[in-house]
Amino acid sequence: MKYTQLGRTGLKVSRIVLGTMNFGPFTDEAESHVIMDAALDAGLNFFDTANVYGWGANKGRTEEIIGNWFAKGGDRRDRTVLATKVNGFMGPDDVTPWPNHNKLSAVNIRRAVDASLKRLQTDFIDLYQFHHIDRDTPFDEIWQAIDVLIQQGKILYAGSSNFPGYKIAQANEVAAHRGMVGLVSEQCLYNLAERRAEMEVIPAAQDYGLGVIPWSPLHGGLLGGILKKQAETGRRATGRAADALSDPAARAQIQAYEDLLDKHGLQPGEAALAWLLAQPGVTGPIVGPRTLEQLESALRAADLDLSVELLASLDEVFPGPGPSPEAFAW
Repeated sequence: MKYTQLGRTGLKVSRIVLGTMNFGPFTDEAESHVIMDAALDAGLNFFDTANVYGWGANKGRTEEIIGNWFAKGGDRRDRTVLATKVNGFMGPDDVTPWPNHNKLSAVNIRRAVDASLKRLQTDFIDLYQFHHIDRDTPFDEIWQAIDVLIQQGKILYAGSSNFPGYKIAQANEVAAHRGMVGLVSEQCLYNLAERRAEMEVIPAAQDYGLGVIPWSPLHGGLLGGILKKQAETGRRATGRAADALSDPAARAQIQAYEDLLDKHGLQPGEAALAWLLAQPGVTGPIVGPRTLEQLESALRAADLDLSVELLASLDEVFPGPGPSPEAFAW
């Protein structure tokens, strides 16, 4: 496994990030533990979760599964860089959130971190991430709450997720004014088929020293060889992939992508991860395996070096938006 620093910090993390969103809803606890053991044995030390994972009436279940895995001992917690998130309402989806029970007020951050620590069965979180922006809470209040948690030893670093570029800048300028480290990472939607983050988010992250952690690296399965799988198994696409394939132009683009990688003898999903690993500013993509086989495929991508020729060909199939402001101005 290859490692890198998380942004401008001294924290060393694996270049593949284990996403746990499927643990609970799609992968039972026993299999989830097998996957986490296999990841750690392979050198993957960076695990990502969120307090709302488990979803619906089972929010928090994923953190509980991870906590039970830590409780098995064997230096599991000591070897893991643990990231979780705060913002979402932890009550049922059909209930209006009670005031101060979601978002990034100081009172909700305090409540949420204690609940996550209990579910995770640990006394600290390495990377505590803001799952979304909160337009109602000033960053002075957010950073005051984070500073208290750092002083208490409950968290080590703070990161963002789904932030626009201007909010990354705003957050870190306020943090600098307070003499704090500020955000050290940004977790954003970024892959070959969705490259808008290249306009503002990734440049802001690079300028402020944040590590970029792409989520949905296969764009909901669209970049995982979906057309070939459909032809071989008859399985229909769902979600984001189904929406994209309903567009003839997008379908042709995916076909060109799969044909290109077939020509090079590469698996589409592994190549899509390797492409992200080759992009400036990227710490590592989040992979969310439902099975051990899917984890093994993702691990192979960490050792896959794409040629300059292939990278250029992929850019031709999936051209990026270009830099800001030239992408939308002169």
